[in-house]
This record gives sequence, C-alpha cells and structure tokens, in this order.
Amino acid sequence: MRVTVFGSGGLGGYFGALLARAGHEVTFVARGSHLEAMRARGLQVHSVHGDFHLHPVRATDRPEEAPPADLVLYAVKTYHIPETVEALPRLLGPEGVVLTTQNGVEAPDQVAAVVGAERTLAGAVWVVSRIEAPGVIRQESAFRRIVVGELDGRLTPRAQAIARAFAEAGTEGEATAEIRKVLWTKFLFIASIGGVGSVVRLPVGAWREVPETRALLEQAMREIEAVARAEGVILDPDAVPQTMAFIDHLASGATASMQRDVEAGRPLEIEAMSGAVVRLGQRHGVPTPAHAFIYAALKPVHLQALQRAGVA
Repeated sequence: MRVTVFGSGGLGGYFGALLARAGHEVTFVARGSHLEAMRARGLQVHSVHGDFHLHPVRATDRPEEAPPADLVLYAVKTYHIPETVEALPRLLGPEGVVLTTQNGVEAPDQVAAVVGAERTLAGAVWVVSRIEAPGVIRQESAFRRIVVGELDGRLTPRAQAIARAFAEAGTEGEATAEIRKVLWTKFLFIASIGGVGSVVRLPVGAWREVPETRALLEQAMREIEAVARAEGVILDPDAVPQTMAFIDHLASGATASMQRDVEAGRPLEIEAMSGAVVRLGQRHGVPTPAHAFIYAALKPVHLQALQRAGVA
C-alpha cells in the first residue's frame, strides 16, 4: 500500500513508521529541522514496544512530490486543517482515501467537504507519542490503538483492510460501523479533562477529588453528551460514569495533551475542543456553560501562543 503521512509528528510519525517497517511504501510530509533530520539520518523510534530505525526514509515538505496514495494518514493538528486540507485531493490515487486522526469530532466532515465523503475515513486514535528531537519519535504508552470507520456507518472491506494493515504493523487496529459514536465517546473524555486540566494547570490527582472541580468536569461531560444527542449520536448510557471512573484510575501525575501544550506555550486545539462544543450547542439550542467558560479562559492563551509562533 502506498501511504502518505501528512503531518509527521508524534502520531503521524509513529504510525507511519510502523507501516513503513511492515513493508508499506510510506512518504512522510514534514517540515523544518524534523524534515532535515529524517532526510539525513532517517527516522528513529524509541518505544516501550521496542526501538527501531528507518533509514533511508522518503520525506518531503512538498506534498505534491509524494506518489499517488492509496491511504493519506492525515495527522496535522486541528488548527492546521484550514491551511492544509485543500492539498488532500492532489495526494490521492484513483482509489485512495484520507484517514483523519485528529482530536475532536469535526475533522472528518471538514475533510469530506474537500475530498468527498466517499474518499474519507474517520479515525479515532489512542497513543502517547511525541517528537523527542528532530528525526526522533518517543512513544510512551502501552496502548497504541486506532479505530477506523466510514462516515455513513457502513462496515466496508476498505475500512477493514486499513484496520488490518495497522494491526499487522503492530497496533491494535479495528474497523467499526459506529465511528461517530467512537469519536464522540473519546471526545467526551479528551475535551473535558483537557479543558479542565488546562484551566487548573495541575496534575489530575490534585484536582479530581476537589468537589467543585469534579463537578465542573462532570458538567463538561454532560454537556458533550447532550450535544452528541442533538447531533444524532447516542452514547452509551453509562458513558459519563465510565469516563469518570477511568479518570479516577489515571496516575495522579497525569496531564492531558492540551494542558501540556498550555504549559509549553504551544498553540492549543481549543477550537476543536470546547470551542466545538459551544458552537454545536448554539446550533442546537443546547446550553454549554462549562465549555463556554473553558473556551473563554483558554482562547487568549491560544492566541498568545499563535503570536509567539508568528502565525497571528
């Protein structure tokens, strides 16, 4: 399978490396020092599942140089979607598809609006990985799971084949006929813990038992549950208590990725998190006061980070 990894950071770099190691023809789209290191020294992966080194690798900062792809693994941050999504149609081969991997619930439809729903697969990903240094990916979680599905809810041979390719490469790969439900269930967790943690700016063990803060967390989850229902996505009846229980069992020093971005001064995916909850809530007349508060508190932090990065 010909694969183009569009966004070769912690997620794209790691999963793309696994596919390349498994024998697929992978082109990495990257930029800056990370790109130069990959061109010069290949891609080094340090993982709890075993280290490996790809050399040479095909890497470019010009997506159009990639051969026509059977699969585009679209792994840019959500705030980079507007500036990159228009390039996707040119990357696809005759039967190629784009697989979204972003946090949140809006990316699949943003991509489908450009390449067509028939050439879009939605993906939900669970992994902890990052660029440790240019040309080096550090993968730190026991879990490395990807669930893929068609936007129309069919369980198709192509979704199963792509899930199988990931599984054969070493991950937990799964195809589902309920990808919207999977995405919203993950969203209920990541947008709530990421939002509250980013406002509190303490590890989860310092705030999950504080009654007022715990109530804010649960309210944030209930708002997402209500917005999902308004969008026509029915989550499991115990989605909120199950997610609360999962958070209660996290290591006390755990932090969400958006909180780590706040602390590092990086731009935030706040528009795709609480911002999306607020926008969709307004569309359907669903009150979202917890996420409105989180969004109002974190948007200036995001804007300051964009200014420092020279983006805004």
